[in-house]
Amino acid sequence: MIRIFKVYYPARTLILLGGEALIVWTSFLLAVLVQHPDDGYVVLNYEGGYLKIFGLTTVALLISHWFDLYDPTHFDVKGELYFRLLLVPGFLSLALAIAGLIFPRIMLGKSSFLLGLIFLTIALLVWRAFYGWLSEKPYFREPVYVLGGGERARRLVLGLRKRSELGADVVGWSGNVQGALNRETMAADLMEMVQQKHVRRVIVAVQDRRDASPMDELLKLRLRGVHIEEATSWLEKISGKIEVEQLYPSWIIYAQGFRFSTPFRLFRRLLAFSVSLVGLLLTLPLMPFVVLAIKLDSSGPVLYRQERVGRGGKPFYCYKFRTMRQDAEADTGPTWALDDDPRITRIGRFLRTSRIDEIPQLWCVLRGDMAFVGPRPERPEFVELLSKQLPYYGVRHMVRPGITGWAQVRYKYGNTIEDAKEKLQYDLFYIKNASLGLDVFIMFQTIKIVVLGRGAQ
Repeated sequence: MIRIFKVYYPARTLILLGGEALIVWTSFLLAVLVQHPDDGYVVLNYEGGYLKIFGLTTVALLISHWFDLYDPTHFDVKGELYFRLLLVPGFLSLALAIAGLIFPRIMLGKSSFLLGLIFLTIALLVWRAFYGWLSEKPYFREPVYVLGGGERARRLVLGLRKRSELGADVVGWSGNVQGALNRETMAADLMEMVQQKHVRRVIVAVQDRRDASPMDELLKLRLRGVHIEEATSWLEKISGKIEVEQLYPSWIIYAQGFRFSTPFRLFRRLLAFSVSLVGLLLTLPLMPFVVLAIKLDSSGPVLYRQERVGRGGKPFYCYKFRTMRQDAEADTGPTWALDDDPRITRIGRFLRTSRIDEIPQLWCVLRGDMAFVGPRPERPEFVELLSKQLPYYGVRHMVRPGITGWAQVRYKYGNTIEDAKEKLQYDLFYIKNASLGLDVFIMFQTIKIVVLGRGAQ
């Protein structure tokens, strides 16, 4: 996997993305040259042709991303992949038709655009078929051996086999060893697999590495050029979270990350202040209609104020548009919202689905209590409960809580201890790898989720 701005991307996904960017660019460039054989140079250089083709390429890749065409886990059958692939030129036509009506000068030219779409459709289908065939070839897959026979090793093996885009071919793991599993049997199976399957990478997932790992054999393989890596980092890359079951304080102490420089904090705060101010100004015309809808739907205040725990464990008040009836917790006390919660009003359900109820939190960002991206702030009652039951829960308070976050774009809404544990693992990943690049990626994913209406609660 390749790390860009502290975000892990499979190399194959980047190749796929780069290949399709080149295909879109070439399709429309070729269309211009075919339609304008004599004055193509003028169209491209003096009529903004290159800039228009760049815009078409960007829009096409965004549409592909919105249809999850760079996430192979969304496709169980090939037919679904090609169906969504055909939607790209269709939605590109619709987007450009609307843009052309508003800004006619941005159009590439009707004939060039139509011909480019034909080239693009054919090229995308051929490219995806070729890419799928090529990615399954043995010489594009790296033989990997997983050392360890426990539950952690099993999760790693399943993750590597499920994520085919990683290019890892698990040719063996200690869980398949016949008889008692100990240092000697693991060492024998490891060396046999290295010799027979030409293993080039060993991932160590042994529960107690000091007592059970065949260190002498691993050292020999390392000196022979075989890559020896630890399972925690690989599980982190595969799942986008840091598992807390086998996490030790020493790993957090010595791991790269979990550090925030002063320039990074200042720039991030300045950016959050500026964007929240602009966001409040842009949404100001919408607020009277929201206020009126809430008032007509149910009695009670428009805004809902609730105490949350922020950076450093400091409490603050978080503001939202009210989406539940006024006496929602009169009988139960503090509780998580449930699926189809009867306390949610009719307008409140729409506000939650559209995320309009989150708009007042921009004021919290403006004040500095929150950031745009970070762990979701939790109520003091739940923080006290979860801190007792979940190890490293307090690490969440290293950073300002956010309106959105890595856990929000990677995991569903949670209302149980187990859900809180899963979200904590994603939050730990974010805190370890926090960067402006990761923040931008999360914001981009959040926009996609909001537009498509995913994960609302």
